[in-house]
Amino acid sequence: MFFLPLMFVYFVLFLFLLVFLFALVQLGIFTIAFQKLGIPPSQLFLLLFATLVGSFINIPIARLEGEPVEEDEVVFSVWGVPYRVRVPKRRETVLAVNLGGAVIPVLLSLHLWGRVGFAWQPLLGVAIVALVTHRLSRPVRGVGIVVPLFIPPLLAASVALLLAPHFSAPVAYISGTLGTLVGADIMNLKKIKGVGAPVASIGGAGTFDGIFLTGIIAVLLA
Repeated sequence: MFFLPLMFVYFVLFLFLLVFLFALVQLGIFTIAFQKLGIPPSQLFLLLFATLVGSFINIPIARLEGEPVEEDEVVFSVWGVPYRVRVPKRRETVLAVNLGGAVIPVLLSLHLWGRVGFAWQPLLGVAIVALVTHRLSRPVRGVGIVVPLFIPPLLAASVALLLAPHFSAPVAYISGTLGTLVGADIMNLKKIKGVGAPVASIGGAGTFDGIFLTGIIAVLLA
């Protein structure tokens, strides 16, 4: 089951972002970043395309019962006498995982972690970025969890240069993407019930741009 609301608007946005990404690829910005990660240019555009397409795909994993948001009046009768009772309704929130903002970055991070021999530095980097991001993230009603755009990549790059100067690029990417994912979304799962959004997506909505750009900017700075 996939959630693809407002298809026309998303399709126009998708085309715009695709052209924008293609322009950045031609300028060599993404090429430099992904070459630092050891990803050949031949696979670069495919990975970016998959991430962009995946950002519109939310895979549901659970249903959360939210707080009471309104009341319904129920009328029933006992021995012919009508009674009116106000019953609070609860809005249900579908908890989902975003393909482009969570699944693909996690798989790429695991791949990069394996290439550096499953070193301890990425784990410490993820923990630091997650704690700071969690402190800065805020629930926005009707949207989900949002996070400041430039703090995670700057922090991830700084941590990577400090902990692993000889392989800072993969550590920056892993710390930035997974740290943002854990700190902004996973550590805020208890707050999701109160945002009133029909779909709360891990790695989507307010955190996708943060996760995506964090990985790119952190690698460029590292």
